[in-house]
Amino acid sequence: MRQQLLSLYEQAITRHAIWVIVGLALLVLLLGYQARNFTLDASAESLLLEGDDDLEYFRTISERYGSQEFLVLTFTPEEPLFSEPSLDHLSNLRDDIRGIEGVESVVSVMDVPLLSNPPVPMSELVSNIKTLEDPAADVEMARTELANSPLYVNLLLNLSENTTALQINLPRDEEKARLLELREELETQRQNQSPEFEPEALERIDEQIRLQNALRADRVHEVIEAVRDITRDYQAYGELHLGGVPMIADDIISFVRNDLITFGISVFLLLIATLTVIFRKPRWVAVPLLCCGVVVVSMLGILGWGGWPVTVISSNFISLLLILTLSMSIHLIVRYRELLRKHDDWDQRRLVTMAVRRIAVPCLYMALTTGVAFISLMFSGIRPVINFGWMMALGIVCAFIITFTLFPSVLMVLGKDRRTAESKSGGFTTRWFARVTLRSGNWILVASLALAGFTIIGITRLVVENSFIDYFDESTEIYQGMTVIDQRLGGTTPLEVLINFPGPSPVDRSSGETGQPEADTESSDASGGDPFMEEGGSDGFVEEDFLSMESDNVGRFQDDFNVEDDPKKYWFTGDKIEQIKKLHQYLDRQPETGKVLSLATMVEIAEGFNDGQPMTNVQLALLYSVIPKEFRDIVIEPYVSVEHNQARINVRMIDSLDDLDRDAFLERVREDAVEELGFEPGQIKLTGMMVLYNNMLQSLFGSQIMTLGAVFLGILGMFMLLFRSLKLSLIAMAPNLLAATFVLGIMGWFGIPLDMMTITIASITIGIAVDNTIHYIVRFRREIQRDGHYIKALNRSHNSIGKAMFYTSITIILGFGILMLSNFRPTLYFGLLTALAMAVALIGALTLLPRLIVLFKPFGHVVVDGRRDE
Repeated sequence: MRQQLLSLYEQAITRHAIWVIVGLALLVLLLGYQARNFTLDASAESLLLEGDDDLEYFRTISERYGSQEFLVLTFTPEEPLFSEPSLDHLSNLRDDIRGIEGVESVVSVMDVPLLSNPPVPMSELVSNIKTLEDPAADVEMARTELANSPLYVNLLLNLSENTTALQINLPRDEEKARLLELREELETQRQNQSPEFEPEALERIDEQIRLQNALRADRVHEVIEAVRDITRDYQAYGELHLGGVPMIADDIISFVRNDLITFGISVFLLLIATLTVIFRKPRWVAVPLLCCGVVVVSMLGILGWGGWPVTVISSNFISLLLILTLSMSIHLIVRYRELLRKHDDWDQRRLVTMAVRRIAVPCLYMALTTGVAFISLMFSGIRPVINFGWMMALGIVCAFIITFTLFPSVLMVLGKDRRTAESKSGGFTTRWFARVTLRSGNWILVASLALAGFTIIGITRLVVENSFIDYFDESTEIYQGMTVIDQRLGGTTPLEVLINFPGPSPVDRSSGETGQPEADTESSDASGGDPFMEEGGSDGFVEEDFLSMESDNVGRFQDDFNVEDDPKKYWFTGDKIEQIKKLHQYLDRQPETGKVLSLATMVEIAEGFNDGQPMTNVQLALLYSVIPKEFRDIVIEPYVSVEHNQARINVRMIDSLDDLDRDAFLERVREDAVEELGFEPGQIKLTGMMVLYNNMLQSLFGSQIMTLGAVFLGILGMFMLLFRSLKLSLIAMAPNLLAATFVLGIMGWFGIPLDMMTITIASITIGIAVDNTIHYIVRFRREIQRDGHYIKALNRSHNSIGKAMFYTSITIILGFGILMLSNFRPTLYFGLLTALAMAVALIGALTLLPRLIVLFKPFGHVVVDGRRDE
């Protein structure tokens, strides 16, 4: 059966080459049409750990307290912030942005309520509330109040830096919310194994959500571009920077899209130059590039057809596909040229057939082992990393099939040309490596052991701490905007600290009872639907907005008294406020935190109207009753859930802090809450994007061990199938494992953090570098069968397959090197470190690998010229 299939294959590529090319052309046209559906995705899913227990709690809290997507525009005017020209520019800027389609509201210092303009007793507070736009407002008084307000200082403005911020609120995605609700119902049916559950219905909803996400991303992008257009008109009046989580996601998509285009073209041009320099014949440039182009178009079509979006993690898949496809093509070229030089009397059919026969098996195992390396990424536990692994595994299969059908078919059509043969065996570089290996074999072993020690020490120094701001180059707008927000306006990454109070909630008391509520327990049920999206359409990226208000409500505070006997007011007691204050002040003292907001913020404002004296239970209940609803929505509702007997503290973390250690900080807060502040164990819960992001980061150490272990075992198993020798398999693994771990050691020594992209480098290195190992050992085994002489087999292997290994590796190194020009730091590190690892792998394959083969003689001791070959 195997022989029949091989015979059919050889007849197809040699006797029916034209039809094979026509068939592939039709297939490429079909897949090229489907490539129009190819999409990019920079959603919050790439920051979350699949199966994270904290994710369910986060979803519950997000639904309970609500959140809204928004952009932050910082404005640092040339003149003092509260001067008339600056306030006019600010008002005009706000009004222009309000006119953008897709902007729900804009909040600035012009819109927030002023409570002390002028100062009045609390009994007159409601009728005294103004905004900065009110003609009766005193600007100097407003400046003093806002500069000292615990609610707004270092959040909405920073007078020491003459900087203010505008919050640009985006509308909720109601269609997304509807789809999530439907998916929640289907997920519940699936989990309960309901007979009504239809897997096809869940797939349809997932597809609709994916399309809605893409539509939402396009709308947000249009808003961001419109805001940027407006800010250009105001650059003459001051310094403006745009930031916010939606912009991070949008800019990541832009960087990924640009990298796909720019580096895809750059790698393509590099391949042309490299092939021209190496082979100096047009056909050896055109045919490999044709194969690369067909593979890329086919994979884009497959991904578009299957609705498989490319994320930040998989953004380099085009470059990888080009490099892997070219590697197969170069091995075919080198083998064909070698045969043409040695057997110029053979016809084209025999030359092509023998070239394919000699190189197909090692290339097949190369594809299988590389695929195993990528599939091992499924152990990372991070969904985009898992998808990247499957995507590349599919791409490798596609590359192998297309290369070994298109390449020989085109060669048959082009015909035999003796001028395209190689001029001589071997090359200066490979002969030099052979001499070094034979003359300095022991030093190679010593250097390898030293490198292994260097690597092990470096791995112990690996860190996972990195922030969003570190993803971007300092020259980019997103970096500059995030820096201003992080350092001047209270921090970037949100952390939510929940206090669960024991006892009942006032809203659960039976009617007719007087303030004696029944017991209530903390709700632990989480909303269904997208695990990365809250029901309202917000995702894990969305941080709690610093002003939960709409500008249209401003100015109507005095119209909305709450005079009814609301049982919620009985929840507000001095004991609870004291505990909230205690934790609030503790968090505010930590060097890692920026702005801290909680119910204690409102109480601090209220105590300012009470001569600085603590408020009694009666005063707290009265305050809740008389405070206008719009103001209550700002200072109470986002920080208290009376129904769940819970208070919430919102903390902004300073992401740009040099020695930020998220995991240590979170652990310290949990311990100090019990030991220093006197809370009961489990009473304080931490959630928010910082917790989820930290969980993902901390999982990277374990994920790296799992993926490396999986790829090591998988490739070792493939080697056992190929070589049928445990000794030879272990020898083959040595240089590849050294190269893969070396890059981790370099990261540790130079403080490059382990993140979602760098976690893939070790597996990719083994997967690609092992190609050289397979080709070398297969060729070495063939060469040693000629005369049984290890030294001669080494020299012949270096002069033949060693040349192809050198060509492919140099091309790969240069291809990855181009990625170092990216402004997106993860891409830059990915290119730099992978290129470095491939260089180490090449050196190892041409020195350490042959030295180990000669030392351990895995093919057995043989007698040559009457003596044993040692």
